[in-house]
Amino acid sequence: MTDQTRVLYNETCPVCRFEIDGYRRNALKHNLPIRFDALDSAAAWGISPEAAAQRLHVWHKGQVLSGMPAFRVLWAQMPRWRWAARITALPLIAPTTEAIYDRILAPWLYRAHLRRLSQAK
Repeated sequence: MTDQTRVLYNETCPVCRFEIDGYRRNALKHNLPIRFDALDSAAAWGISPEAAAQRLHVWHKGQVLSGMPAFRVLWAQMPRWRWAARITALPLIAPTTEAIYDRILAPWLYRAHLRRLSQAK
């Protein structure tokens, strides 16, 4: 891995792709050192494709983060998103946003991913 921040995301998920495309445009606009990797790069990250499809992963400063900590690291580097990183890191808000992502959003998106895979067969 490089010193650059890298984002591993599920490019087959329409919601994920829409969101990541917005981050990618922001990174390009501001010439940020952020790279975006599709699920087929998961093995190079030491993550199974299935685990990678279950949540957002970010490589930053030699560490792989997932879920809301990954979002916060990504947002903290983007001028228009720094506020989200700060707010979601606040003591009362962090556990709430993490619970919502971990228990509702990520599982819902992963189930939709599995449905897309089964329909493609």
